[in-house]
Amino acid sequence: MQKEYEKELTPEVRDKMRKNLIYVLIFSVMMLFGGLTSAYIVSKGDSFWVKFPFPTPFWISTVIIVISSITLQLAISFIKKGNTKMLKVFITATLLLGLAFVFFQFKGYGELVDKGAHAVNNHIIVTDGRYGDYYLVKYKDGFIEVDGNRFYINGREMTKVEFEAYQKFMKQFEVVRIDRDPKVTSYGNDFILYLENQPLGLINGKLSKPDGKNLEYTDFLRLSQLAINVRDGRGDFFLRGVYGKDFKIYFKGKELQYANRDLQLNGRKLDRYLQIKAMDSADTSTSFLYLITFLHLAHIMATMFYMIRLTIGSYSGRFTQTENISLRAGAIFWHFLGILWLYLLTFLIIIH
Repeated sequence: MQKEYEKELTPEVRDKMRKNLIYVLIFSVMMLFGGLTSAYIVSKGDSFWVKFPFPTPFWISTVIIVISSITLQLAISFIKKGNTKMLKVFITATLLLGLAFVFFQFKGYGELVDKGAHAVNNHIIVTDGRYGDYYLVKYKDGFIEVDGNRFYINGREMTKVEFEAYQKFMKQFEVVRIDRDPKVTSYGNDFILYLENQPLGLINGKLSKPDGKNLEYTDFLRLSQLAINVRDGRGDFFLRGVYGKDFKIYFKGKELQYANRDLQLNGRKLDRYLQIKAMDSADTSTSFLYLITFLHLAHIMATMFYMIRLTIGSYSGRFTQTENISLRAGAIFWHFLGILWLYLLTFLIIIH
């Protein structure tokens, strides 16, 4: 019924109707992202905020979406001249570029995950199972030390082989059950656990304190949390890499320093209140990064289905010099999504 009604209208009226629908859709999307970016700024407030370099694939996808707008505009210019052959070439190129944009966006998310930046349930600072709070580990003739997310032994950073041996040793403590103690199969040769500065022994395959008493369930739970952190290469931060180089933490817009396993502001250790607040703070900035970019990606993917229809239409002879309203309407929205991405990227670079 809708299509039959449109056929009765003049091309100018149909053109105006299609464009008005697109403009309403654009306005709705603008309101959505305007609200999200405003919420991002408000949430920043007096929270602890993480900043790190954008994944390289996000930059590649930016170049791709700019080029795709150019190819789509070229497709429109060729159909206006009646050149259907070049229309097919450039509309197909736009479709392929759109798919490439989606691919590199997901590749960027993969890099974020590799950096330890997750969308949800992620904290900034490691609190549960933090090395040194309850447990220390002696490796051969020295104690393992932690600095950020780096692990040291006798003043030097552990080699890959040494750290893998450390991970293998700790793996046996990852799973803890309330009904029985974990059975320890490897202990004492290279690695010895210290609980509250007291070495743990091994009696009948079970860890025991110097007085011969078995460990409590809470002791094994803390050991399990430490083992999981070692498995994931975490020391004091959930984000992987070197503090100050791969990521930084800010409070009220001021960059914090990290020294002696403590966050500092202007060279002074944070007061007790801020220390507790930092430990309890979730990585809200990264969650917003995922939310904003993925919502944009969702709009891109939804529009891709429309782009597929346009591509098929170009090969079936649907578009002519005078009948190309849907192509031009789709181009308006595609250009808008490209501009929106540039805005979001600029916004996130400044605030994130």
